[in-house]
Amino acid sequence: MNLIEKALAAGRRMLYEHEAKQLLSAYGFPTTNDIPAGSAAETDAAAEAVGFPVAIKGYGRDLMHKTEAGAVVLNVEDAGSARAVFETMKKNLGDQLEGVIVSEMAKGRRELVMGLHREPGFGPCVMIGIGGIMTEIINDTAFRVAPVEDAEAMDMAADLRAKKIFGPFRGEAEADMAAVGKCLAAIGKIGLDFPEISEIDVNPVIIRPDGRIIAVDALVILKGGE
Repeated sequence: MNLIEKALAAGRRMLYEHEAKQLLSAYGFPTTNDIPAGSAAETDAAAEAVGFPVAIKGYGRDLMHKTEAGAVVLNVEDAGSARAVFETMKKNLGDQLEGVIVSEMAKGRRELVMGLHREPGFGPCVMIGIGGIMTEIINDTAFRVAPVEDAEAMDMAADLRAKKIFGPFRGEAEADMAAVGKCLAAIGKIGLDFPEISEIDVNPVIIRPDGRIIAVDALVILKGGE
C-alpha cells in the first residue's frame, strides 16, 4: 500500500508533510532531512539526530495550514528547547496534534514555489513562481501542462517577472537550473502517475547559497480534499 492509499484508507484527504516529501524525494526532488516524532522525548532525540538548529512543525489531519495554527517553530537551538516546543504545541493544539516533524534549517535567501493543479480540459498543470510568505501577494507564476520537459521548464522560469532570482545574488551562486527543470518534471510526473492527487504545493523551495535547491515544506491534497 503506497502513501496515498494509506492516507485515503485512514480517511485523510491530504498527505502529511513528511509523507509529501517522501513522495517528492522518490521522484528525485531534493527535500530537507526530516524525522517525525510523537512525544517530547522523541522530539529531543530527533533534533539531536538532525542537528541544531532545527525547525519543528506539528502535523494532524486538521492542521493543513500549520503556521496559522501556531504549529511551526523555527531555529530551535537545543534539545531542551525542542522538548519545550513539543509540550507547548500539545498543550495549545490538544488532539489536533498527531505528532511533529523535526527538520533541518535550510539556508538561503531566495524562495520559490512549485506545484501542480488540475485544470478542467487540461489535466495536471505544473507551476513555478516566487515563493515564501508573499506568494499570494506577489502572484508571479508560470504554468505548463504536464509532462514538462527541460526546454519547457526553462521557458517557465524565463516567464517570471522576477526571473533574476535565478541569477547570482549578493554573493550567492546562480540557481542550478538543471535541478529546477528536474523538479518541475518530477511534479508533472507525480501528477500523471497519481490521478488521486488534486493539488501539490511545495513552498518554499529554497535556493541555497551554492545554487542547489531544496524543498522545505510540501502539501499534497487528494481528490475530495479541496
